[in-house]
Amino acid sequence: MATRSTDRPRRVNAGYLFVGGYTVLLLAFGVLPTLYAIWLALTNSRGQLVGLGNFTRTFADPRFLPAFANIGLYLVFWLAALLVFVVLLAIMLHGRMRRTTATLRFLFYLPGALAGVASIVVWLILLDPNASPVAPLLKLLGYQSLSATIAPGNLPVLFMIIAFWTGAGGWIVVMYGALNNISHEVLEAARIDGATVWQLAWRIQLPMIGKWVAYMLILAVAAGTQLFMEPQLVSTASFGQISDSWSPNQLAYQYAFAANDFHGAAAISVDLLLLGLICAVVVVFRTGLFDRD
Repeated sequence: MATRSTDRPRRVNAGYLFVGGYTVLLLAFGVLPTLYAIWLALTNSRGQLVGLGNFTRTFADPRFLPAFANIGLYLVFWLAALLVFVVLLAIMLHGRMRRTTATLRFLFYLPGALAGVASIVVWLILLDPNASPVAPLLKLLGYQSLSATIAPGNLPVLFMIIAFWTGAGGWIVVMYGALNNISHEVLEAARIDGATVWQLAWRIQLPMIGKWVAYMLILAVAAGTQLFMEPQLVSTASFGQISDSWSPNQLAYQYAFAANDFHGAAAISVDLLLLGLICAVVVVFRTGLFDRD
């Protein structure tokens, strides 16, 4: 008994040590930069408070609403793809495809091993009918050149496909792990009661991993609103066909490094922060993410 009582403080202290390290990093690279961005957004170049002046000024920019509309449309496609295909593939892996699970998990996760820029370069080659290994398919769809493939109207769907290819594998693994936490007795009882595979997935598995799905949506929105590298490289490859302010992050970049207006860039960054927070709050309260079972 004495050994157990002495082990408990050690475990508690170890827990504080791990949490303390994370807290320091969170403050240094999360909270403090956010507070600094808010301060920049509320002041001018002379350090004077201007209230919402930077926000109204950037909102009046003709590039502002199109950039947020582009990212909004991209998020619709991206979140729909995650909800449908990630959950579906995870359930399939957990069910009839269980024998090939290890191999498939490796294949799903493999694209995520590519660095972000390398991934976009690979996709630029794939989307070019003159160099792509799937050129016959692209030409069959009516795309005869790279500029036709990456036309502005195609970008939300293309960026969704790229994001799914690079990021969905990790979420499939996470959802598969969540499905493994469901009691085998619960699933077996449902099968004995005559539940079909569809009923098992819809009425038992999906509700029981609902909080993991909500967690995935929150992080996907946070990452999706920060879209920058993909449209930036596509804009460069298109030689000006695609706007260099296609996404809000690109617009903030233009404010900061083309116009030397860090206060306007900070205002756009805070707008993105608020957008992500609002979406997160909606998901949390609609799904009861932090409710105890």
